[in-house]
Amino acid sequence: MDQYTPALRPDILVVDDYTDALDVWAIMLGTAGFDVRTAATGPEALHQVKTRVPDLIVMDLLLPGLSGLDVARELRSHDDTRHVPLIAVTGCSSDAELALARQSGFASILRKPCEPPELVDEIRRLLLLKPGPKPAGVPG
Repeated sequence: MDQYTPALRPDILVVDDYTDALDVWAIMLGTAGFDVRTAATGPEALHQVKTRVPDLIVMDLLLPGLSGLDVARELRSHDDTRHVPLIAVTGCSSDAELALARQSGFASILRKPCEPPELVDEIRRLLLLKPGPKPAGVPG
């Protein structure tokens, strides 16, 4: 059941170059009570963020155009986006790559294949921890 009213649903941007994954995540997160936008490349993700800063971003690390690491660094370099929680959902498994993700600004890293309830729980956890006013629909 949707725990948010439609006008108060947190805005989530999902970034992955695998379009089937984007479709699945959009449906699953929408069902969980989030408004979902998608992007398939690093530059497209930055464009989406410039259009409207999301409450949280779920992003693959390996993207065409700009990597997820590069997108994260760019977001962290601007006052209006440095606070946006970032979740990496990635097939990368080396400790060095995962450490780079943390250094680039990802608050959380989930490995593919990621179970939908795990991602939903992590999104909700990070939205509650987000400093400042809570996104619409998030208690706290």
